[in-house]
Amino acid sequence: MIEKTVSTCRSLLRNLLVVTLIGLFSAQVHAGSKNFGDYTVLWSVFPSTFLAPEIAKANNLQRSKGIGIVNIAIMEENEDGSMSPVSGQVEGKVANDVQQVRFLAFRRIQEGDSVYFIAEYQYPSGELMTFNITARPTGHQQDLAVRFAHTLFND
Repeated sequence: MIEKTVSTCRSLLRNLLVVTLIGLFSAQVHAGSKNFGDYTVLWSVFPSTFLAPEIAKANNLQRSKGIGIVNIAIMEENEDGSMSPVSGQVEGKVANDVQQVRFLAFRRIQEGDSVYFIAEYQYPSGELMTFNITARPTGHQQDLAVRFAHTLFND
């Protein structure tokens, strides 16, 4: 399941997030998913320095040690079992080890059929950061809540 999630995240992020294949298997990148029946929420977290400079500039993202990127995609299951990205709204916050909370400012990115939501956040190297994310697909009444944690290190 995780290999399928990483593969799906990789295809969704291909144009925006040019991360090398080596980087995808690094401990620095965290990817996961949670299924909600017809919908699945996918996420990935990685240091902003993994972005190619031209990709960061084109998407107005800061490439710097201590700045992480969290990427969220909402997928809907089709009748044939395949998954398609859907639009919606994503909100969230991140907390450090001592429960200092920062709200995340997600931006919706659409490139062709791909739709995803990205936010930047500051992290202290080696500190566990806990993410609480709420996604709501367009036309769906229920929030899809995910919680995950990851530690990034300055490279």
